[in-house]
Parts: sequence; C-alpha cells; structure tokens
Amino acid sequence: MTWPHRERGRNRLQGRGPVGRRTVQQYDPLGAMGARPFVVVLGAVGVLWAVATSVFDRDVPGSAPLSALTVLLVAASVAVVLVASSPFRAPFPRWAFAVHVGLLAAAAVVSSAAQWGPDRSGVNDFMVLITAIGVVMAAPYRPWTDLAVGGAVLVVVDAIVWGTGAAAYPAGVPVVVAAFLAATPTLVLTAAAGVFARTFSGLAERVQIHAGSYSVERAERDGITAQVQRDRSRILAEQVAPFFAELRTRESVTDDDRARARAIADGIRRVMVAEADRTWLEYALRVTGDRAATVDDPAGLAAAMDADQRTVVRAFVRALLRSVSVDRSALRVTVTPSPTDVDRVAMAFSVSVDDSDVGIHRSFDPYFAVLRVTFPDLDVAVRPASLALRFSYDQH
Repeated sequence: MTWPHRERGRNRLQGRGPVGRRTVQQYDPLGAMGARPFVVVLGAVGVLWAVATSVFDRDVPGSAPLSALTVLLVAASVAVVLVASSPFRAPFPRWAFAVHVGLLAAAAVVSSAAQWGPDRSGVNDFMVLITAIGVVMAAPYRPWTDLAVGGAVLVVVDAIVWGTGAAAYPAGVPVVVAAFLAATPTLVLTAAAGVFARTFSGLAERVQIHAGSYSVERAERDGITAQVQRDRSRILAEQVAPFFAELRTRESVTDDDRARARAIADGIRRVMVAEADRTWLEYALRVTGDRAATVDDPAGLAAAMDADQRTVVRAFVRALLRSVSVDRSALRVTVTPSPTDVDRVAMAFSVSVDDSDVGIHRSFDPYFAVLRVTFPDLDVAVRPASLALRFSYDQH
C-alpha cells in the first residue's frame, strides 16, 4: 500500500514541485549558518565604507542630510539581511529580499543626489559597489531567479542614476559608457551569485534524488525486519534454546512443558506484532539503546513524515539522547493531530537538560537551524534545565 504523503515525498526527491525553487539555505542550513559571519562582515564593511566616503571623500559639498540618509538606508538594508538570515527565522523570505533591494536602490538614488555635481573621481561612487555586495550577501538565502531579478533592478538603477549624472556633467566619457561602468560591478556579482545558487541547488537536488532511491517504504520494512530478527534471536537465545536443551535431558514431555512452549510461542508472536506496529520514531529512540524515553503517538501519525523530515528529526533525537546533560528518562515526544489544521500533525518534544540556557543553545543550535528550515513553524522554548520544541507537518 502506498500512502499519499509518501508519494508526495518521492515527488519532491525526484525534482517535481517546489524543489527547483529551494535555496542554498534550505538544502544546506548548516552551511548557510556557517556563511553568516561572512555576510555580517560584508554588511559591516559596506556601512563603514559608506560612512567614511560620505565624510572624507566628497567631490562636492553636496547635502549632508542626504549623505546621512544614504548611510541610514544602507545600514537598514544590511539590518534586513542580518535579521532575515538568522537560522532561527529561516527560511529567508522573499519580502525581506525585496525590501533589501528596494533600500539599496533608494540609497543609490539618494547618494547621487547627496553629491550632485561634477564627478571628479569614480572612487567615491561607493554605491555602485555596495549594490553589488548587497546581491552577494543574499546569495545563500534566495533562489537564483530572485537574485537575478533583484540584481537586474539594481543594475538598471545604477545605470540610470550615474548615466543621468554623466549627462548633466559631461566628463569626456560617453553617457552610455558611464552608465555601463557604473552598472558593471552589480552585473558581474549578480551573475556570479546566480550561478553559485543555481549550481549548488542543482547538485544538491541530484544528490537528494540519489539518496531518495532507497525509498521510505523499503527503509521502514528493512528496519522492522532487522529489529524483529534481533528480538527473535534474543528470545531464541534466552528462552527457546535453554528450553530445548532441558527437554533433551527428559524421557517424556509433560503438560507443563507444553504450556511453557505455548508461552514462548506467544511471546515471539507478541514481539513480531509489536515491532510491526512500531513507528520509525520509536525505532529512532530504540537505536540509541535508551528505552526510557517515551513516544506518545497512539494513532501512528509519525508515519506521515516524509524522508527529509524523518532524517532531520532522527538526527535531533539521537543528539538529545547522546548528550550527557540530557535526562533521557524525562524525554517525552507527543504526536497529535494539529488543533488548528485537520490536515496537519503536531509534534512536541520536552526534556530536562542539566545545563544553562546558553549551554543548551551552544549544544543544539545547529539542530535548531536545520529543524527551522525543515519545519518553518518551529517553536523553541529554552530555559535553564529544560528544553521544549513544537512544530507541525502535513498529514496527507
């Protein structure tokens, strides 16, 4: 039997649907998290460069208020990227990228107005490079199509702004050439960012398709079979073999022996039935060797997760149970129908952790980042000595 949610999972792995629109951050959230310091540095350099050039390298007296407004617009665009790129707000929304591009475009216009006059040096035209840097800053967080559109907007703005300045104050360079030179940095870095995002996503998609060839159904079936075999072997070693060894020493079989044989057979049957009904989440808890952690999933709704979601949750579960600061006996996982959406399932984790909130973040922040990308509605509550998570996913 093929469940609808499993069919949808296979479609995603095979490249149909929204996979082509996924970003570097969505394919590699930990990589995007590691790249964030570079984004912070780029943003800080852009703001400091705008301040230094506006104060110390002006062609004309211009307008100090407009120069200050330019710096504020650049700083605001950087702030938008830094806030939206946080791994705990992932994925980076399209509206944030649109605001970022809009602020940079406005800063380019205001910068030109602030120093309107003869352009004696191209070095102080800092916005032509800051707009280019702005596109690069967003490369890990938006698909290549968005980067191309945003970059094209900034290319046009740069060309118009500095082309207009060249027309008003000729400097011996044709207007078209001046416009092209002003737009070139943004054009080049937009192309580079777009190629990076598209190439990375394409490679990641192919890797995902290859990994998905080992289907969810087959993985579940193999997991159940292996566990049943282990438990059956344990029963054989602990009960059946000693029983038969004892029978070999007797001349006849008694009613008590028959009753004991039936009890052993019933035990094997119960193990097989229980293992067949066990979900992948319960297997994840048992793989760690820790049976004190509990799963409250009476309807078996954990089975509605697709392969990607299971991989992420399983990794988080194992990280929890392998942490020396986690009280494994206090780990509880609850899976219930979502109270707000009949087509979704709510999963909640609660566990006691012998650590401060800072220590908990230090230990599990990378897992929170991956969970946030996989489950956008993730809610994390970190307090000293306790951790609680809640998120939801499609049931069908």
